[in-house]
Parts: sequence; structure tokens; C-alpha cells
Amino acid sequence: MNPTDTSLAYSTFSTPFGSFAVAVDAAGRVVAAVFGGRAALRARLPAVRLVEDPARTQRARSQLTTWFKGGRRRFSLRLAPAGSPFQRRIWTALGLIPYGQTRSYGEIARLLKTSARAVGRANATNPVCVVVPCHRVIGADGSLTGYAFGEARKRALLDLEKATVSRS
Repeated sequence: MNPTDTSLAYSTFSTPFGSFAVAVDAAGRVVAAVFGGRAALRARLPAVRLVEDPARTQRARSQLTTWFKGGRRRFSLRLAPAGSPFQRRIWTALGLIPYGQTRSYGEIARLLKTSARAVGRANATNPVCVVVPCHRVIGADGSLTGYAFGEARKRALLDLEKATVSRS
């Protein structure tokens, strides 16, 4: 999807981790999901016209809300993040990290035959956070090593998943 071609429907909703916004294209595919509101989406999608439309984003909001409450481990949403073929390859690999588990930048790099730095850069530009679980990527030593929405929030997301897995 080329996000400059069209307007996107978006909505903002509350989560236990703060305000969250999601944007979908005309086909209902998730283009962006971020912590924050319209301004956070605008930062990720500067050339796009955003139209508030909770009805069009309802499916994504519902799945995300359930996930934030610990009631969902996987998403069944269609995605359309804008990115290079390399970025999309990294984001696809992130989506394979199981709920409640983590992988290091180096592990993903070895899997995809690239550098840990390249994985880190693509991870940092993931426009569909949580759905594409960039929070599950950590340093080789187990450190959190940053998160676009803050390391405290990254820790909280990982703790949510760990708590959900331990209840199973």
C-alpha cells in the first residue's frame, strides 16, 4: 500500500498501557498501530489524510483490546504496512515470534542472513506495533535495548505476555 494514495480511517482508544491509535485502509487492512493518538499516527504517516471512523477500525480495535486484556495471543488482521521489501521481510519474521517469548536482534539477523543492526533499524520503523510484535525483540544479553514507545512500556507488554502464559 502506498499511504499517499488515499485517506485512512483511524480511531483512538484506551488501553491499560495508555492511549492507542489504529489506522486502516479502504480494504480494512491495518496500516499503522501506535501508542498515542492522532498525533502519533500523524508522525508515522505524515502524508496521509486521517479520517476518524471507529466503525471502520472496529475489528482491529476489538482484537487489540482483547489482546491488551490478556485474552488474545494472535491477531487475525490483514496488514498493509508501508515499507521496503527488506523491512517487510523483517516485520514478517517478528510476527513469527511466539506470544510470551522473545528473540534477540542477532537471532533474527542470523535467521534472515543480515546484520543485527539492520534488524534493529527495521524493528524501530515498524508501523504496526503490538500486532507486529517488535516489543518481543531484545538484546543478546537480555536487555530491552529500547522501544519506540519507551522501555517501561516494552517491559509492561512483555510482562503482560509472561503473566498470560503462566496462567495457561
